[in-house]
Amino acid sequence: MDNQNQLIEKRVEIFQKSFKMESIEEKIRISKESIWNEERYRRLVEFFPEMIALHHKEKYVYVNPAGVKILRAAAQEELIGRSIFEFIHPDSIEAVKERIKQLEGGKDAPLLEEKFIQLDGTVVYMEVAATPIHYQGEVLIEVVARDITDRKRAEDGLRHSEEKYRTLVENANEAIFIVQDEKIKFLNQKALPLTGYTAQELSETPFKTLIHPDDRNMVVDRYKRRMKGERVPNVYSFRIINRREEEFWVQINSNAILWEGRPASLNFLRDITQEKKLEAQLRQAQKMEAIGTLAGGIAHDFNNLLMGIQGYASLMLFDIDASHPHYENLKMIEEQTRNGASLTSQLLGFARKGKYEVEPLDLNDVLQQSSILLERTKKEINISRRYQKEIWTVEANKGQMEQMLLNLYVNACQAMPGGGTLYLETKNITLGPDYIKPFHVRHGHYVKISVTDTGVGIDKEMQQRIFEPFFTTKEMGRGTGLGLASVYGIVKGHGGSINVYSEKGHGTTFTIYLPASDMEVKGKKDQAGTIFQGSETLLLVDDENVIINVVEKSLQLSGYKVLVARGGEEAVAIYRENADRIALVILDMIMPGTSGSKTYDLLKKTNPDIKVILSSGYSIDGEASQIIARGCNGFIQKPFGIKELSQKIREIMDNS
Repeated sequence: MDNQNQLIEKRVEIFQKSFKMESIEEKIRISKESIWNEERYRRLVEFFPEMIALHHKEKYVYVNPAGVKILRAAAQEELIGRSIFEFIHPDSIEAVKERIKQLEGGKDAPLLEEKFIQLDGTVVYMEVAATPIHYQGEVLIEVVARDITDRKRAEDGLRHSEEKYRTLVENANEAIFIVQDEKIKFLNQKALPLTGYTAQELSETPFKTLIHPDDRNMVVDRYKRRMKGERVPNVYSFRIINRREEEFWVQINSNAILWEGRPASLNFLRDITQEKKLEAQLRQAQKMEAIGTLAGGIAHDFNNLLMGIQGYASLMLFDIDASHPHYENLKMIEEQTRNGASLTSQLLGFARKGKYEVEPLDLNDVLQQSSILLERTKKEINISRRYQKEIWTVEANKGQMEQMLLNLYVNACQAMPGGGTLYLETKNITLGPDYIKPFHVRHGHYVKISVTDTGVGIDKEMQQRIFEPFFTTKEMGRGTGLGLASVYGIVKGHGGSINVYSEKGHGTTFTIYLPASDMEVKGKKDQAGTIFQGSETLLLVDDENVIINVVEKSLQLSGYKVLVARGGEEAVAIYRENADRIALVILDMIMPGTSGSKTYDLLKKTNPDIKVILSSGYSIDGEASQIIARGCNGFIQKPFGIKELSQKIREIMDNS
C-alpha cells in the first residue's frame, strides 16, 4: 500500500503544480477535491475487474488486485520489482519489446493480443492496451489487460472445426455445391474438373444450363418442389454437359437446407458415366444371351429340317445319273440346302453354339492368310498390318476364325465404298477383373485383335444393336443381318469378348480378346474326300422319323446293317440285346425323355469300350463337348451328308 500512497501523492503534486492558486482558501478547496478524486481513482483501480499495472524499465511497480489474481500471485508484493518478461510467453516477447519501444518513443501502440504465463506455468491469452505516463523525466507504462483465454479457445475450436470440415469438403471424392435461387452459391474444388468451368464462371451460371436438355425439366422441377418442402427423390441420375460439350452421367444426392437464413439445396454429385457404360454393356450381354438362346433353338430345329431335305435329295441322286431330267434340280436342292446350313451355322455362331473342334492357332498367320485374299480382290483397300512378335497361342476353330475375320472385312469394305485403309493389329495383353466384369469372361492372358477401317463410322444408336441377329442397315436383299451377329457369337463361343468404338465420319474399330493358351501350334491335317463303304452293324438313335429314314437308307446304300432306336431307353435296351454285333452307335444329343448325354452314360456303363458318334443340330460346344470329354469317339453336326458320315464312321472304326 505504501507504493500506492506514494503514487497518489505524486499525482496530487503534479495536479497542484498545474494550477496557479490565488488564495489559501482556493488551495484548500482544490486540495480537498484532488484528494477526493484521487481516492475515487484509487478505488476504481483497486476494484476494476481487469488487470491494471504500471511498469518502469520493464519491471512491475504496481499491479491491481485483479492483475494479482490473473497472474496467480499470492499478493502484490510477489509481483512488484519483477521483470514483466517473466510473465510474457516467448511467442509474444518480441511484439511486447517493440511496443514498449514505440511507447517510450512517443508513438501510439496498437491493441494487442498477448500470451501470458501465470506463476503456476499456465498459459493464458490477454488483450492488452498500454499508455505511457511521464513522471519526473521518466516514462512509466500503464497497462490495462483482460483475460480472453475462453474466447481464444472458442475461436481456436471454431477454427479447427472449420478447417476439419473444409478439409473434408475439399478432399471429398464427390462434387459438393449449394444451389440457391437456381444459382450455385458454394462449391468445392471437385466440382471444377467435373464441369470444366472456373469457380467464378459457375457462380455466375444458372445450374440448369449445365443439365442435358432432355433431363433439365425433371431436375429443375424436383429442385423447386424440394424448396417448397415437398417430398421428392433425394438420389437420382441425370446427364450434364461440361464446358467441352461432352455428355456424361452423374448421380445426385440432394437435401434441403438453410443457407444464410434462406432455403437452399445441398448437393453431392458423383460421376457415374463409367458405371452407366458397364450397366449398358451388361444389359446388352444379357439381351444377346436371351436372343442367342432363341436363335440356337431355331437353328437346331432348322438343321433337322435341312437334314431331311438334303438326305432325300441325296437318296434320289443315288439312283440317277446326270442325264436324268431331274438331276440338275436335285443338285440345286442340295446346293440350297448347303446355303441354308450356312445360314444356320451363322445363327449357331451368334448363339455361341457354333464352336467346332478347336486346335492351337497362331492368329498372326490366320490374319495374314485371310487378309491376303481380301488384298487380291479389293484393290481399292490398302491394308496396314501390325502383328505382335511371339504372339500367344489361342485354342480356336480355324474355320470360324477365318469366318469371323471375313465378316469384319466385309463390314469394313462396305463402310469404305470409295476405298480406304484397313488396319490389322494383334497384341498380347492381360485383362484385369475390372475390365472383364461386364463381359462374363475370366481375367488373365488374352490375344487382342483390332480391325480398324477409315470408313463412314457408326452412330451411337446403331452401335447398341449391330451385334443383334437380323439387324441390318442395308436395303432389302443386300444383307441378312447375321454377319456381325455371328462374329459376336464366335468370339463369345471361344470364351472371348468383343467391343466396338466408332464416331460418325471417323471410322470404326472392332476389338476382340481371345483367351491365350499354353499349347503349341501343330501342323495341318489332310482331309479325306471320298465315300467309304462298310459292312458292320450300326445302331442309329434319333427321335426324328425323317432323319431316321434318311440316315438309315443312306447307311444301307453304303453297305451297313442298321438297327434303329427312337429314344434313349429304347437304344439302351436294343444295345444290351445286340452288344456283341453292334460296332458303333450314332447318337442324337437332343432327345425328349432320356437325353443323349444320359443315354451315352448308360451305354458306356454297359460297354466301356463302346464306340459312339454324337450328332446334333447344335455343335460341339457346351453339352456336346462334355460328352466328348467323357470318352465319346466323335461328333458330326446336322445337316450332314452320307459322304461326311461315312468318313467319320471309317475314321473311328479304322483307328480303333
